[in-house]
Amino acid sequence: MDIKEAEEAAVTHVQLAGNKGILQSDLWRELKLNSREGSRIAVKLEKQGLLRRVKELSGGRWTYRLYSNDKNRPIKKFSWTNLDNCPCFVCINAKICGAGQTVNPIQCNELDIWIIQQIDSKDEDDDNSEELE
Repeated sequence: MDIKEAEEAAVTHVQLAGNKGILQSDLWRELKLNSREGSRIAVKLEKQGLLRRVKELSGGRWTYRLYSNDKNRPIKKFSWTNLDNCPCFVCINAKICGAGQTVNPIQCNELDIWIIQQIDSKDEDDDNSEELE
C-alpha cells in the first residue's frame, strides 16, 4: 500500500468510527502499518484538517484517539452494483474470511481501498452526467 492509499484508508476508518473515534495504535494495526508510519500519517492528516488527535492513556501507554474533523461531509453510501475487480474474489484468505473471524471484511485494507475507488469513480460518473444534462 502506498502512502496515498494509506492516508485515504485512515480517513475512511476514522470517519467510520464516528463520535467514539479510534485509537491511533488500533488504526495502524488494522492498516498493517508500523507506528512510525502511522504517526506521520496522523500528523499530516491533522495538519490538513481532516482529523483531530486527542492524547489518551490506553493500556498503560500514551496514544492518541483520532476523530474526524469532517462533520459536514456525510459518509457516502455504497451500492454493490458493480463487482468488477473486487479483491474478495481473488483473495487468498477467502475461505477463512468472515464476521467474527481474525480475517474479516471490516478490517480488510484491500476491500476498503477498492470501495473507496468505486465511490470515487461513481462521483466522477455523476459529475460527468451532470455536465451532459
